[in-house]
Amino acid sequence: MDRLENAIELLSRLVAFDTVSSKSNLPLIGFVESYLREQDVRFQRVPNAAGDKAALFITIGPDSDGGVLLSGHTDVVPVEGQEWSADPFTLRRDDKRLYGRGAVDMKGFDAACLAMIPEFKAARLSRPIHILLSYDEETTCLGPLDVIAKFGADLPRPSAVVVGEPTSMEIADAHKSVTTYLTRVRGFEIHSANLHRGVSAVHVACKLVCELDRIGEELRAKGDPSGRFEPPFSSIHVGVIRGGTARNIVAKDCEFLWEVRGLPGAPPNFVRDRLEAYCDELRRSIFAGFPEAGIETTTENQVPGLAPEPGSDAETLALRLAKRNATIAVPYATEAGQFQRAGMAAVVCGPGRIDQAHQPDEYIDISELAACLEFLRGLARELQS
Repeated sequence: MDRLENAIELLSRLVAFDTVSSKSNLPLIGFVESYLREQDVRFQRVPNAAGDKAALFITIGPDSDGGVLLSGHTDVVPVEGQEWSADPFTLRRDDKRLYGRGAVDMKGFDAACLAMIPEFKAARLSRPIHILLSYDEETTCLGPLDVIAKFGADLPRPSAVVVGEPTSMEIADAHKSVTTYLTRVRGFEIHSANLHRGVSAVHVACKLVCELDRIGEELRAKGDPSGRFEPPFSSIHVGVIRGGTARNIVAKDCEFLWEVRGLPGAPPNFVRDRLEAYCDELRRSIFAGFPEAGIETTTENQVPGLAPEPGSDAETLALRLAKRNATIAVPYATEAGQFQRAGMAAVVCGPGRIDQAHQPDEYIDISELAACLEFLRGLARELQS
């Protein structure tokens, strides 16, 4: 079978598994393991703590450090509420495109890597090529961490990582971090006719949201010194707020969900620290005399940014393979920052356009899949004995 057709067939099989992040990916992992046994290549399943999901680490070539890791995730975003023209979990094809949930984000890259295994084997590699299929990228980006913890111990440690998120095969060397928070406000409930004797959790939460907006305006004014990001600043967004019981009751509880997307190099929790200073002011004023009232902010998830590393092994190799002269920055977060934080050079490069990700009738251009296969074919030549 032609390599491109092989990749399309594998993509069809991968799309057929409903691996929305809230569900298990184990049926997909089992299918890939059967394929790997047929290909006679080494792999290790790395389950999560609950045992309902797993990452798969695959090695072609020598069992040694210093190889190249191709990293893709297996989970996808939900389809509920979207107007698909056909079953999202059945791959459809026309002359130019392949349609299905995950086709571009990012089972297309996964399928290309798996399809190339016979060529990787035939190349008689001097350094290994690894493939990592992870989970929970769409929710936490924590899926690779158990695998990363095994590098240099139970698993060989790669020297360069290519994360295959859709970049139209451009080489991205930078993206923002994402940190998500939950802030809970506990007030003192009382009839609204006597509101001066209570503390409204809703009113306090609104003050906190306004303070976040003020901080956000400061960040907007500081801008992006690198000039590479859109929007060109670290950003703050409050996505959900809920609280209160009735219009005539001073609210006892209120909470809101918010996030910070920080430029590379931004200190962790720098916005939360600013908000906490403002909370201290409120505790000394509005909350005085109400010991049962309070404010608590919890960090729910932190996805590290990807900082540029000019001349790194990953950047130099990927630019050469993709025949590019310059790198780009992308506005979305990926697992690349997790690898960089663990001391590995990483870039983002994969087939398809990010504006198709998470959309109804999500698709990948067949030409993009072909370009990815050529990139991977070049990698095999690069690492030949």
